[in-house]
Amino acid sequence: MSDTTELLKRAHELFPDEVVTSAHVRHLDLPLGAGRFALVTLDNGFDHTKPTTFGPGSLAKLSEALDQVEREAAAGEIAAVGITGKPFIFAVGADLKGVEVLKEHSDALAIGKGGHDVFKRIAALPVPTFTFYNGAAMGGGVEIGLHCDYRTISAGVPGFSLPECFLGLVPGWGGCTILPNLIGPAKAISVIIENSLSQNRQLKGKQVFDLGIADAVFAPADFLEQSLLWAATVLKGETVVERPEIDRGEAWDAAVAHGRAIADSKVHGAAPAPYRALDIIAAAKDGDLQAGFDAEDAALADLIMGGELRSGIYAFNLVQKRGKRPFGAPDKSLARPVTKVGVVGAGLMASQLALLFARQLKVPVVLTDIDQERVDKGVGYVHSEIDKLQAKGRLNQDGANRLKGLVTGSLDKAAAFGDADFVIEAVFEELGVKQQVFADVEAVVSPTCILATNTSSLSVTEMAAKLEHPERVVGFHFFNPVAVLPLLEIVRGESTDDASLATAFGVAKKLKKTGVLVKDAPAFVVNRILTRFMGEIQTVIDEGTPIDTIEKGVEPLGLPMSPIVLIELVGPAIALHVSETLHGAFPERFNVSENLRRVVAAGKRGFYTWASGQQEIDPEVAALLQVGDVVLTPEQVLDRALTAVAQEIALMLDEGVVAEAQDIDLCLITGAGWPFHLGGITPYLDRSGVSQRVNGKPFLAPGIASVPA
Repeated sequence: MSDTTELLKRAHELFPDEVVTSAHVRHLDLPLGAGRFALVTLDNGFDHTKPTTFGPGSLAKLSEALDQVEREAAAGEIAAVGITGKPFIFAVGADLKGVEVLKEHSDALAIGKGGHDVFKRIAALPVPTFTFYNGAAMGGGVEIGLHCDYRTISAGVPGFSLPECFLGLVPGWGGCTILPNLIGPAKAISVIIENSLSQNRQLKGKQVFDLGIADAVFAPADFLEQSLLWAATVLKGETVVERPEIDRGEAWDAAVAHGRAIADSKVHGAAPAPYRALDIIAAAKDGDLQAGFDAEDAALADLIMGGELRSGIYAFNLVQKRGKRPFGAPDKSLARPVTKVGVVGAGLMASQLALLFARQLKVPVVLTDIDQERVDKGVGYVHSEIDKLQAKGRLNQDGANRLKGLVTGSLDKAAAFGDADFVIEAVFEELGVKQQVFADVEAVVSPTCILATNTSSLSVTEMAAKLEHPERVVGFHFFNPVAVLPLLEIVRGESTDDASLATAFGVAKKLKKTGVLVKDAPAFVVNRILTRFMGEIQTVIDEGTPIDTIEKGVEPLGLPMSPIVLIELVGPAIALHVSETLHGAFPERFNVSENLRRVVAAGKRGFYTWASGQQEIDPEVAALLQVGDVVLTPEQVLDRALTAVAQEIALMLDEGVVAEAQDIDLCLITGAGWPFHLGGITPYLDRSGVSQRVNGKPFLAPGIASVPA
């Protein structure tokens, strides 16, 4: 038994539930008399909704297929070997469920080494080798192709990436070593570091060809036939693939330095994976593939046994699984159909909601407001956004016309909402105003029409208290920008019934949003945590710590933007309003900054100005601030902020604001862009020891976002 077989056998024993990918070998005669061709098809036996992955059992199956084609090649029975995938899917990399169960460094090392040993056999075949990327290819699915001599790709491939750094790994089956030697370090770093850390940005088929990863690109309709014909022309010498000479001098070092700058800007040193990947790419400059593979094995093993990867996998599972099967949602059979939607208000948020509902539900949407000018402006905004979608090629003329026809405006609520099944208000954040809006709407809608509020902090229960049917009122809190952020906090008031809640979750799913069930508590989840976090930051400013020290202090969190910039995005007035709301509910923990009041009173949009082209403290804002003389270090700033957040999350869980800590993380990842590689916030608080220090226990059990005990 070979070392590779033994490695994979042991790994497979640790992961008995693997969905094994088979490697089917079939033979065909190439066009142009180019010879007999062995085509290996990767297929796990399921349709495209269950993508093909590589676990230890799958690698063993591939190794068996390579045994066969090695014999055939040695005997002169085949002229070449090709690898392709099942319909719509090539392969999407290592099976992360197998990674989760690993407890020993030696077992983690076996995963890396086993993959390398199998893939290297492809490169060692004595006949030319081809990969035909017919569908989605990610991670190890990309890397298996890098071990082949030639690659083609379908123009219809929707996703092609090396996403490992996004999760907390490195491309460890050849990606860090082969790719820079194939297309140059700058392009390789763009794929491995920049795309991965930009929310796992995917490449399309044509982009893969343009980068030089694929040697030819063909239309999806006859992709395999064209790829085989192209392979025949290569074997006959009619097509010669010329690849650029790689600059192994200063340009290589400059590319790696640029990669480190990208990593710093994205994760601020808080995640080790991109830096390990860059170290391997830097060392790959001399072209020693085996040394690179060994370094990949070591990096994989170290990262697999680290908390960041486990947190990345945890975050991935939250978004892909928990986010699609909301915890605590009523049975979907209780949901009522929604054939028409009403939107109260025609401002920017209301108009964004109208566009979203029309695009995703494909039902009539009617906007109302207090005067015709506002209504016309709201409808005009929606129509102009549809025009932009058409200009980008995301809608054709007929589609744009149909969508515009769905969105109308009216001043007559009775005519607009009489036959609506779902009405959402997006008016001024004032309880009395919203109560009056719902009273007016209830008077004209059917008894089963859902009344939803987009409130960010007010009580859904109080909003419904004076209604005849408070059971149909539900919180439906979107995050801005509506088209980008997936989170939808679905709030159950004290009277909200299961049918209304089920309908809300059904609508959320059709809107392609991540619905999370939230108790009717002040500011719900995201705004409560962010306000506590921001409140502590604001207090530190008021006490006397300079803003640049605060910015440096929170860098290790790798947030998408600094808390100071976030104030500007949210708007100082809204930030002040939410802090006042929470101060009213929890005065002992939520302060209201007098400095923030001054900024709002002065009509300033934030603390910074970019008038010079650089980010600088606005001198007019600086003149408004009245601060003390307590100056903290960056480390103390971070500790203060994390202590406050850990305390608040524990209290929220005790209050039952959400069911579990997992829902807190899901909300922050999908609603506030909290870094994926951190796993949200609770794994980070656990890893850093803050949870234990503040609350006396971690938020998550061992093995949930960490290495199993």
